[in-house]
Amino acid sequence: MRCLKVAFGMEDDEHLIDAHYGDSEFFAIYEVCEDGSVKLLEKRPNRAKDFEEHDEGHGDPRKFKTVVSQLLDVDVLAAFRMGPNFLRIRDKTNKVAFFTRTRDLNVALQRVVENFDDLWEQVQAKKAEKPPIEE
Repeated sequence: MRCLKVAFGMEDDEHLIDAHYGDSEFFAIYEVCEDGSVKLLEKRPNRAKDFEEHDEGHGDPRKFKTVVSQLLDVDVLAAFRMGPNFLRIRDKTNKVAFFTRTRDLNVALQRVVENFDDLWEQVQAKKAEKPPIEE
């Protein structure tokens, strides 16, 4: 069965963060499968949360690398919103960014399930074309 590993940027146990993905308190890592099953795998602390961004303000490439390096085993980065590093995620990694358009974790999980086939295709295309993180 096809399954995706999805990292949600979280504020608390029930809500996605209403800030940049890299400022999440933690990442809730779920396995979401084509049959609609959903399983929490872990709550992973965000080591980049307190990263001090220099000169460039938001969107510091070093913070981007710190966030992505914590999520190398994940296929989809799911967020209510993302900051300037969204383009770096899209262009320089093999990760698919998915905007949930909700902060409610249960609704966000359902939206991933509803979009599973499209996300699966995007993930397969990304894996074929890019390494986990480009310099």
